[in-house]
Order: sequence, then C-alpha cells, then structure tokens
Amino acid sequence: DVVETQEHYKSRWRSIWIMYLTMFLSSVGFSIVIMSVWPYLQKIDPTADGSFLGWIIASYSIGQMIASPLFGVWSNYRPRREPLVVSTAISVAANCLYAYVHVPPSHNKYYMLTARALVGFGAGNVAVVRSYIAGATSLTERTSAMANTSACQAIGFILGPVFQTCFTLIGEEGVTWKLIDLQLNMYTAPVLFGALLGIINIILIFAVFREHRVDDMGRQCSSINFEGEESGVPDQDAEGNVDHIAVVAMNFLFFVILFVFAVFETIATPLTMDMYSWTREEAVFYNGIILSVIGVESVTVFMVVKMLSKRTGERAILHAGLLIVLIGFFILLPWGKKLPNIQWQEIKNNSIPRTVSSEMVIPFWSLQAMQLPSNHSEPVGCPVAQSWCLNTPMIYLAQYISSDILIGLGYPVCNVMSYTLYSKLLGPKPQGVYMGWLTASGSGARILGPVFVSQIYTHLGPRWAFSLICGVVIISLLVLEIVYKRLIAFSVRYGRMQE
Repeated sequence: DVVETQEHYKSRWRSIWIMYLTMFLSSVGFSIVIMSVWPYLQKIDPTADGSFLGWIIASYSIGQMIASPLFGVWSNYRPRREPLVVSTAISVAANCLYAYVHVPPSHNKYYMLTARALVGFGAGNVAVVRSYIAGATSLTERTSAMANTSACQAIGFILGPVFQTCFTLIGEEGVTWKLIDLQLNMYTAPVLFGALLGIINIILIFAVFREHRVDDMGRQCSSINFEGEESGVPDQDAEGNVDHIAVVAMNFLFFVILFVFAVFETIATPLTMDMYSWTREEAVFYNGIILSVIGVESVTVFMVVKMLSKRTGERAILHAGLLIVLIGFFILLPWGKKLPNIQWQEIKNNSIPRTVSSEMVIPFWSLQAMQLPSNHSEPVGCPVAQSWCLNTPMIYLAQYISSDILIGLGYPVCNVMSYTLYSKLLGPKPQGVYMGWLTASGSGARILGPVFVSQIYTHLGPRWAFSLICGVVIISLLVLEIVYKRLIAFSVRYGRMQE
C-alpha cells in the first residue's frame, strides 16, 4: 500500500476543482444563449421557423450524445488532459462561429445549427470529468464529490440566463468592429464571454490539472493515464468483472430521470398558457422565476444529500427520490370539475372548428371565458384545436406549484445518486467509456422527452401525458427493486471492503 502524501492530496483536490469548473462552464455554454436563440435566429435568417428552432435546441444534446462515448474511450487510454483540452477548444471555436453566423449571405440558420451542435460536441467532456472524479476519489469521498459536480452543473444552468440578461444592456445593435467584421451585441456577447471562459479553462487545465488516481480505500495508485506526475503502485483490486446487469439498469434509470425532467421543463410554458390564460410573456417570466427557485432548491438538495447518504446509503435515497418525482407528476393529474378557459380567437360567429366533435358539450362558463380580455393583445387560454380542452378539468395553480417543488426536490436527489452508484459499481475499472454511455443516455432522454410530451400533450392532453409519465416512473421503481441488491460498490461485491 502507498500512503497518500499531503502534497498528493492537495494536488488531487486542486485537479478535482478544475473538473468542477469544467462542468460549470459546460452547462453555462448551453444555457447562456437559450433565451436569445429564437430572436437571434429570426434576425439572421427570416426563413427559419419554430420547428427549426427545435432542431437548434436539440442539436446541443445530439452533439453531446455523439461525443460522450468518443471522449470517454479517449480518456481511458490517454492522459485526460488531451480530451479535456480538445473538447474545450471545440466549444471555444463553436462559440466564435455562433458570433459570426450573421456574416454569410445565405443559409445562416444552418451555420447556427452547426455552431450549437459543436458546442454540444465539446460538452461531451462531462464524461471525462465524471470518470476522472470517480477515479480520483475514495468511496467515502465519492458521494460528496459527485454532489459538488452536479451542483456546479446546476449553478451553470442557473447563471447562464443571468449572464444573458446582463448582456441585454448592450442592446440589439451593439458595437461593430469592422476590421474583423464582428458585431458585439446582446446576442453575440454571451457566446464570446463563454469562449473567454473556455480559454481560461484550457490555461488552468495545463497549469493546475494533474493525473491522480486512488483506489476505493483512498490509497494512491497509478493507472493507464499515468504521466509521471505521481508515484504509486498498480491497483491490484481492479481484478474482477463489472456487474453489467446493474450497469444497464443504472443507464435505464438515468435515462428515465432525465427524460421526466426534460418533460417537466418542456411542458411548463404551454401548460401554464393553456390552464391559466397566461400570455407568452407572462408564461416565460413566471416560469423563469419558478425554474430559478427550483435551481436554488436543487443546489441546496445537492448539499444536504451528501450528509444524508452517509446515514441511509445511496440506494435508499435514489428510491426515495423516484417516489418524490412520482408524487410530483401524480399531483399534476387533472382531478377537479372546472374546465380551463377556452381561447377566444378559435371560436367565431358561434361556430365550432371541425376538429372538435359535435358530441362534445361546451359548458356555459367556458363560453363566457371566450371573451377577449381587455388587457391582452394576443389570444389566451386553451385553444379549441386541442379538443381535450373542452372536456379535461384544469390543473389548479396550487397543483402546479406543489408539483414544481416536489420535482425540484426529487430530480437532484436522483441525479446525484445515479452518478454515485454508477461510479461505485465500476470501481477501479477505467470509467471513461461507461461514463460516456451514461452521459449519452441522458442526452438521448433530453432529445426524446420534449418530442414525446409535445405530441402526447397536444393530441391527448395532460391526463394522458402525466399518466404515461407516472407509468414510466413506476416501471423505473420496479427495475430499481429488481436490481437493488446488485447496486453495491465493486470493492464490496468482491469482499475487499465492508458496505
């Protein structure tokens, strides 16, 4: 056994903090432009429609899904500094491309699509980040380190829109630097700021980051990524096979967790517009506040779960987190008798569109709600084109807020416990590829979730949409029960440590 020196300990944690920063910058790269993509797209290419906006938003996750396994394989056989620097450099270049998408005379929307896909491709380094943290921490340090990583990711998602808001002070016209044909405005300044942060990150990776690895008990050891920066012995505890049934189960559970959260984020705006007759501006504003509060709640949960896991263990907390998410979506099911207000513009001259069945009865109070409110310049309420609006009870605001609180509590719990259990399952084995697949499954969930819920909600309504989500979560709970006893640390499974 090689005892870890104080110098090695400090260097190891400095490197882990660089990984926290990399995770933070990766999430900032996604969220810093999310509020301004649509107006910028309309400005540079009037031919772009709402469906193309969906592709631009999804391109980030598609790029990350493709890149994660590739960077994971790279990190297994080469020093991790290489994929970290290359991936960050790709993100920097992609942000610069985004700032120049207005320059070409045509097809500007495709340049924007390419830029966002490349930013997502660069964000595939989160697999490298988590595999490094898993290998550079002992079992007792792992939960705390994974919670800190997820907290940095959540803070990045929260602060990205804040940065964007600050840059709106520059204005839509901004300043033009003709020499290099650069427009510095509210759309380009955020991505250029992101590029600057990426350059700083690359400098820190070269200056501070070092390859370190410890075994599950915290003993210093060497690995395939060894660069001569540490002294150690080969890890003899790496002998043994990974429980692939447990690995597949954790990938499925992680997919479900990100799938339901993507559904929750996607459905917030249309649901509140339909149920509460909010305008687009009101829906974006109020839901922005709600998501910000949930973000703060999530960071708090990340901190609390580190202490709680020492008493109850990760499996029990994951189980509780899934139950909380299930209750959160169950609360969203329509139970009352009051129907939502019907959008006034859809019904003219007392005629009902053909999409609505003639057998449906529209109550008197719904007909009254079709009048145009004097303070709205756009149609509000539930559109008659969604036939379920005429017979599905509304979801009360108290239900919606309660659901937000519960999902905001359950999701971060499930997120941290998934990564922690997954890394412990793999133990001393190289985790780059495995973490790549886990990240890819999460990216796939973020792509499929919005597509799924938009189709089901639009055609069948919230009762079907949220019932199906509850069913998916129940299936995940059953899977967790089946593999519960297999979700133990690699060293515990082979009798090298006590659970």
